[in-house]
Amino acid sequence: MTPAIEIEHLSYWYPDGRQALRDVSLRVEAGEKVALVGPNGAGKTTLMLHLNGILLAGHTHGRHPAAGAVRIYGQPVTESNLGRVRAQVGLVFQSPDDQLFSPTVFEDVAFGPIYQGLPEAEVRQRVDEALAAVQMSGFARRVSHHLSVGEKKRIAIATVLSMRPDILVMDEPSAGLDPRARRGLITLLRALPQTILASTHDLRLVQEFFPRMIVMDEGRVVADGPTEALLRDQRLLEMHGLERP
Repeated sequence: MTPAIEIEHLSYWYPDGRQALRDVSLRVEAGEKVALVGPNGAGKTTLMLHLNGILLAGHTHGRHPAAGAVRIYGQPVTESNLGRVRAQVGLVFQSPDDQLFSPTVFEDVAFGPIYQGLPEAEVRQRVDEALAAVQMSGFARRVSHHLSVGEKKRIAIATVLSMRPDILVMDEPSAGLDPRARRGLITLLRALPQTILASTHDLRLVQEFFPRMIVMDEGRVVADGPTEALLRDQRLLEMHGLERP
């Protein structure tokens, strides 16, 4: 079967000459739940920004071309394909305030379907479905910026779910959450059918929810395998600045 995400020999330099990714290759099958872990500066976020074309493989940035290829369900992530790719890959940022900018929750969640040109009735249906999926059905008329961090995270996920993506890419989904909100997030993630790739420092979340773990450091994939086995490898964890939960 065609993998949901396929990355081949991806290297990326920022305009200041710093190399953020070094010959990264990996694949994620449809329906997999995969955690991307590693210290700050490992290249995790840079990698994720390639998955819906915010950064593009093969483009020149500063003095260096970005080498390699990224494919979503077999489609190359290129400028000519961005509309199709972004409909399939929903990106949830670390800070929900980067995702929520409308006066009400309804308008935030409706933004994507409206941008897609869907009729009003379908927009409303998609908003209702997305809010129900994150257990926030009564919040449509609330002001997003008056919500708690945990509630904002759920609404940020709903803004992506309303686009009906096949893949959810999440940056630090549990950051800033108290224990109850964190537990609610895990319950929510378990109910979602999408392929999920999440960057996180929260190894307890990884242990509880993600069967597979990819470790990155200094722009490279240094380990990729079953979470349970990698979390038992004390030497691996110590070498890459990680602590067993």
